[in-house]
Amino acid sequence: MDLTDTQQAILALIAERIEAEGMPPSQAEIARAFGFKGVRAAQYHLEALEAAGAIERLPGRARGIRLKVAPVPPQAELALAAASNDDALRLPVLGRVAAGAPIGADVPADMAESFVVLDRVLFSPAPDYLLKVQGDSMRDEGIFDGDLIGVHRTREARSGQIVVARVDEEITVKLLKIGKDRIRLLPRNPDYAPIEVLPDQDFAIEGLYCGLVRPNR
Repeated sequence: MDLTDTQQAILALIAERIEAEGMPPSQAEIARAFGFKGVRAAQYHLEALEAAGAIERLPGRARGIRLKVAPVPPQAELALAAASNDDALRLPVLGRVAAGAPIGADVPADMAESFVVLDRVLFSPAPDYLLKVQGDSMRDEGIFDGDLIGVHRTREARSGQIVVARVDEEITVKLLKIGKDRIRLLPRNPDYAPIEVLPDQDFAIEGLYCGLVRPNR
């Protein structure tokens, strides 16, 4: 089954409630447990779980959910614990960022690939979303292909910080260097050349790198 961390955590909650109380949680209880604004988000994830064959929903019953899989894996239980913690962050994963060459990454929030529940202490400052890294140009900063980097939305950054930047509608993650008369975006891998921002280019800071998580591979 290809489930997001949030869906695995919901599956863990269902299993826990059935074991402890003999019945699954209601959609409203799922929404409250995960901080959803309404039950529609809970319905969406339950539909995804049913489509994946993890549960069976019984029509006409308020708590009509039946598990169809073995006990959920430990990482789902950890995600559930994080989701119930005041320090938890529920972050959308928005597309990919090239760490070798800029790529277009204009991905609206409603097109998020998935949502991940993580502990706030993993990041500083708190990120607004996660982006997938593609390539190895930031290798010497410990950022590798496939990593999920936390991005704090901001238009301001200091020289020497790692930023997500836009150059002529292209997005990249690089080390920002601000000189007296030029701005450079530096890779952290000698196999790649710096990007020098020209005066006539459309340049903007899209966000500040604030940490990463490395998915299991």
